[in-house]
Amino acid sequence: MKIIIKKDYQELSKSAAILVKERIKKKPDLVLGLATGSTPLGLYQELIRLYEKGEIDFSQITTFNLDEYLGLEASSPNSYHFYMFHNFFNYINIKKENIFIPKGITEKPKEDCLRYEEKIKEKGGIDLQILGIGSNGHIGFNEPGSSFRSLIRVVSLNKKTIRDNARFFKNKKDVPKKAISMGIRTILSAKEIVLLASGEKKSEIIEKVINKKVTKKVPASCLKKHKNVTLIIDQKAASKII
Repeated sequence: MKIIIKKDYQELSKSAAILVKERIKKKPDLVLGLATGSTPLGLYQELIRLYEKGEIDFSQITTFNLDEYLGLEASSPNSYHFYMFHNFFNYINIKKENIFIPKGITEKPKEDCLRYEEKIKEKGGIDLQILGIGSNGHIGFNEPGSSFRSLIRVVSLNKKTIRDNARFFKNKKDVPKKAISMGIRTILSAKEIVLLASGEKKSEIIEKVINKKVTKKVPASCLKKHKNVTLIIDQKAASKII
């Protein structure tokens, strides 16, 4: 596991964007796994900036998002569909047919999950997976206790995750209790993984991921099992390991 510590969130975002740019230059048809939440926003802003400068071409890129809230329409401002288009896809030259995000509204979620998993395999697997991390160690919506052999599936969100995500909703009661998420096995099948973490609130969980044993209680600790993982964190998130 490679650890890169940057001064602040802005430098973290720039570093992550440069890494993505380098991977796209090496493989223009890169299959990119994407995350949502507050941490990746800076990365997406930097990638848009690099695209506008003509330094990145997304025309051959395929993307797969980690997760989506179950029960939210794609048009909902709180859906991850909306997040991705509003914060990233609308500003780059990616083809819409190459964008894959789990369906929030579906009558057959299990079948959709199987199709999503097969679509990833059909595209040759994820080349580079971007991750954030929850304060309880979740990656995607793989909550503590998730099986390391799990594939994409419907998951129940624990109380801490619901509380953490309530800041994005006008009413706490509106926060979905379930989501569709790539499983840990799905995530670990990516050829390369980059995890981003920023702020003092993430320092405790980052310390656990780096220094403690691999355990289902800290889902992100599974990344130690992968051969090509980079953590890009700022000094506040790294405060308990430096």
